[in-house]
Amino acid sequence: MKLDSAAFSVLGLTLLTVAQADQNVQQTLSSQLTSISLAPYFNNKAFGSHPGFAAFDTLNESYPDPSIIGIKGSYTSKVTGITYEFPSVRPAGVPDNVICEGQIITVPNSRYFSASILVSSDVELSTVSGNVTYTYSDNSTMVSELRSLPWFAFLTINRGEIIFPFRYTANGKNFNTTHIFEYTAALDPSKTLSSITLPNTNNATTGRLHIFAVSLWNAASASAQVQNVRPTQKWTAEGNQVVEVTINNSGLDCISGDGLNISISMPGVQTLEPGNIRRLCPGDQKRVDVGVNGTGNGKVDILLSHSRFSVQQEFTNVSIGLTKWTSDLSNLARHESPQWYDDAKFGLFIHWGPYSVPGWGNSTPYESYAEWFWWYTTHREADKSDFYNYRLRTFGPDWNYDDSFANFTASNWDPKAWVDLIYASGAKYFVLTTKHHDGFALFNTSSTTDRNSLLYGPHRDIVQELFSAAEAYQPDLRRGTYFSLPEWFNPDFGPYGFAQLPGNTSTSWPGIIARNPYTGRDEPYTGRLPINDFITDLMVPQMEILAYNYSTDILWCDCGAANGTAPFAAAWWNHARAQNRQVTINSRCGLAEAADFDTPEYMTFSSAQRRKWESNEGMDPYSYGYNRATPNSSYMNATTIVQDLVDMVSKNGNFLLDIGPRADGSIVEAEANNLRMAGEWIHSHAEAIFNTTYWFVMSKIADQGIRFTQTNDAFYILFLTKPTCPDIYIDAPLPLLNGDVVSVVGENKSEPHITWENLRKHNQKGGSSSAPGSGFRFHIPETAWEGEKYCWVLKISYKA
Repeated sequence: MKLDSAAFSVLGLTLLTVAQADQNVQQTLSSQLTSISLAPYFNNKAFGSHPGFAAFDTLNESYPDPSIIGIKGSYTSKVTGITYEFPSVRPAGVPDNVICEGQIITVPNSRYFSASILVSSDVELSTVSGNVTYTYSDNSTMVSELRSLPWFAFLTINRGEIIFPFRYTANGKNFNTTHIFEYTAALDPSKTLSSITLPNTNNATTGRLHIFAVSLWNAASASAQVQNVRPTQKWTAEGNQVVEVTINNSGLDCISGDGLNISISMPGVQTLEPGNIRRLCPGDQKRVDVGVNGTGNGKVDILLSHSRFSVQQEFTNVSIGLTKWTSDLSNLARHESPQWYDDAKFGLFIHWGPYSVPGWGNSTPYESYAEWFWWYTTHREADKSDFYNYRLRTFGPDWNYDDSFANFTASNWDPKAWVDLIYASGAKYFVLTTKHHDGFALFNTSSTTDRNSLLYGPHRDIVQELFSAAEAYQPDLRRGTYFSLPEWFNPDFGPYGFAQLPGNTSTSWPGIIARNPYTGRDEPYTGRLPINDFITDLMVPQMEILAYNYSTDILWCDCGAANGTAPFAAAWWNHARAQNRQVTINSRCGLAEAADFDTPEYMTFSSAQRRKWESNEGMDPYSYGYNRATPNSSYMNATTIVQDLVDMVSKNGNFLLDIGPRADGSIVEAEANNLRMAGEWIHSHAEAIFNTTYWFVMSKIADQGIRFTQTNDAFYILFLTKPTCPDIYIDAPLPLLNGDVVSVVGENKSEPHITWENLRKHNQKGGSSSAPGSGFRFHIPETAWEGEKYCWVLKISYKA
């Protein structure tokens, strides 16, 4: 069967608009997008032409005029291809955005595939979220979380879809970037949407959600519809450029069997690795990579072929070809996390240094990061954990932090044992703290400083030994390097010194020599060498050493304020490409455009995020470095490790789990044992974790403790609570068809016979059921879960 080509309207052309009977709505001639005008609901002014002109937040701060970054009345997402009607600067006192206060937004009664919203919050340090309710004409509803990261953040940057170079304060400018984020909700394309009810998030203290634009993707009758074509700067194992194609199914039937093949046609460009989607059911969206060779600019045709139909869609203004990296911010913004990182999911973080000698941060509920020992003992106003008195009674008044170097011995350190433990834990990569804020480096720092582990402490090149052990004994592990851009007490950092927040309790990197808190004398800064400028003579050269001399795969920065990241990143990425290596940088190098992935700390995200992210936290309740005050029973256990990993992976996240070795290089046995136990589960259930993607339709059913992951060949249902009944009901439109095989995932499983029933189809035929009228019911024999623990996994294997 060949589908009606009218169902596949041409995209990527200039989208004109026509007036509708409802003046709140404009619809593109291509009939793909319905843009909802929010003007009748505006109640806040976000965009200003000068300080004090607008008051987005309660401090009278605001975004600048969108036209300074080229936005003039409309905006097209670089990631999703969605076009929005975007507000511009309006006259004084005229609002331009909506603070969410439970408003009901009317929409033209029609079927829609998805709802996309440009959103932000108005607080600095908190994520703000609330539930949006989508109401259909049959009075049924669908609830989806609307979540925004802070509109600006210092040190840990949350990169938005729209990036502004500064914000207006009440009296001036702040040149930290500000952001607006993009959110998409999957809708039921078989139903007619009638309204959207916004959450009520009008508490100025905890943060308010602001929305700037809403666009609805219209549901077509097609089982395959291209939403967007996005050439990336990534390449396949065969060396072909990756072009990402986003495909929706807003029809009535699933794509199944051999699936849908996707290729690209453009003068000067050849498709060498076509994309394939085995299963795509109504309401679902998938992104597929197509490998191409060559260069081209202009029109491109996307060819979709299936056993039942073939379709061609045209996009314009497409540029294909791998380009040279430069320090231009728009150029750097095209970089993203490589596929190996997206697939790796689980890494181990290692905090180890002279701070492991005192190794103390108090215990819950008074615990603080033990690796901050030096800073807290010299900042009593911020010392809630009593570091000051612990240092005095343990080491006496004349002890200085650099005296710890002698006892940072690594005398029991076995780098092979470390990498073997990393592998046993199930992790696919690791990140070692090569230099923390104390300025002590675990690598050869050349002429930048002598403050390193080759000349003091263990007198060993820690980074080189660990990387060499990984290469020799666990060559599949990717190797990463944590690197603190500032140094607390290095006087050469003084011109760039800063505090994170106002007040004397804020964390700070002053760049002033530390003063012994008991004697009042200056503490030594051992190993410091004469330099002219901290950034050009120490920070960037050390980053280059890690990139070029140690060939790090991940540069995991921290506390990036003043920096030289742009030219460094461009040079490193060009160098790595010449070596056929795809490397990555996190969100803490001080430059939003060079941030490949977000890095929430000791927290996770409550819903899936299209942009890649990685949560990091310690096995210790609240410390990364070794804390001798933590009892063995308080370290994260295997159940929590596995369930946190599953939760994060289901939401497009990675999990970077930290351990803090002792000064001699030994690892707390409780940490090692718990990692090994978690690793047993991870290894035996690897197919449901690694090389998977999140599900566009939903990431979880919270009240049942259910998460979802998928590959091109299978779909996984992960239970965080062991099912207690043989009959399990799941109220979700699972991509499960007749002929598919459902089985339990686990070690040495013998494929028990698991039967299932599609309740929606059953009830449509007039059958009786005690369960609700949609979703699926599974019958699982009691013996199926034998030997399983931590997380219980079902696999749907797609029929060929």
